[in-house]
Amino acid sequence: MTLITERPGAGAARPYAFPSVRRVEKHGGTLIAAHLPGQILASAVLLLDASAAREAEGREGTATVLAKSLEEGTKKRDSAAYALALEGLGAELTPSVDWDAFRIGVSAPAPMLAGAVRLAAEAARTPKLDPADVARVRDDEVTALRMDWAQPGPRADAALRQDLFGADGRYSRPLHGDPSSVAAVTVEDVLAFHEAWMLRPGVLLVAGDLDALDLDALAEAAFAGTSGAALPVEGPLGVPIPERGRTILVDRPGSVQSTLRIGHRAPERATPDYVAMTLAATVLGGAFTSRLNHLIREVKGYTYGIRGSYAMTRRAGRFEVAAGVQTAVTGPAIADTLGEIRRTQQEGVTEAELEVARTWRAGQLSVEMQTPGAIAGALATLVVHGLPDDYYETLRREYLEATVEQVSEAAGRHLSVDGLTLVVEGDAEKIGEDLKQFDK
Repeated sequence: MTLITERPGAGAARPYAFPSVRRVEKHGGTLIAAHLPGQILASAVLLLDASAAREAEGREGTATVLAKSLEEGTKKRDSAAYALALEGLGAELTPSVDWDAFRIGVSAPAPMLAGAVRLAAEAARTPKLDPADVARVRDDEVTALRMDWAQPGPRADAALRQDLFGADGRYSRPLHGDPSSVAAVTVEDVLAFHEAWMLRPGVLLVAGDLDALDLDALAEAAFAGTSGAALPVEGPLGVPIPERGRTILVDRPGSVQSTLRIGHRAPERATPDYVAMTLAATVLGGAFTSRLNHLIREVKGYTYGIRGSYAMTRRAGRFEVAAGVQTAVTGPAIADTLGEIRRTQQEGVTEAELEVARTWRAGQLSVEMQTPGAIAGALATLVVHGLPDDYYETLRREYLEATVEQVSEAAGRHLSVDGLTLVVEGDAEKIGEDLKQFDK
């Protein structure tokens, strides 16, 4: 047996080039394609401005119910016929919704992609939305959410979001809603959401061997029968961080652990500081070797794992630390966590820590960009956040070339330990007294 007492160093970064990108305006919509020579499989994503941010108050989860109803059949064919049509092309449909967009993804062998996109557009533009099907999908989603919310975490997440974005309407409530809001969604809500937001052309993103794909046919399949201009892009929500933070206790009687959610507002995804902020967060809590995981897990043994990161959308962002710790050490775990955040904010990072973060982030980027689906997802990021076509090649280089000074300055600007909201979900009777020390 060989005992290794020192962490192996990072190897040299390997060359990487993001695929060339082609933009086409056809059939009333925009098609953006990445060339992957020799790929047999191709992926496409129909990107629509029908995000969760478009949902009405009290009906959070409407877009999610719609997304999960798209495979229940269309006006042209029932669910069984639609499933057989997909299967006949070797295609897979993946609808989803987030804060920035509604996405209908489809993958298929390159010769079949136009047919698969046509089926995706059929589901997006002319879904059957039978009342019985929609009600069943909604009820299934309510059941799943009730099971999820019975576990530690979702209530703490919701409390933190409400505190950070309380003045920002839809952004103050969970992305996919909660059991009550989804239960309130009616068939009429789903129909109205579809009619209001799903019928514009949108953007079709394609990743595959463009020599084997007919872009005109793909655009026609995606945009035929649509009309309307793109919606104006709304500006960032801003980054209000209070001078004094607050502590919120979410009571979970009898819990043997405390669920921590600690955070504050942050810039949107398109911020020029994105690279430096991401690297600072990686050093602090974004990797297994991070400061937080080393101290809270390895040294103190308070948790199985703790993470700190920035989550950024088109209009807003937040810094968040998440962990579950033993009830008996809730106070010390919070104190140590805040201490590491303060140290990173005030002292920045070291060259040794940054070197690990640089190579890990750059390497992760290269590894993730290996499939047509991943490339199509990357194209979506370019569109949603208004980034240039050469962004990913620039991003990787910026990761590798970031300096200690740049990352430390970003940590100082974008971390605010005194403005953090501290949410603890746990047994109030056991931890309430310990939390008083964090009231400011």
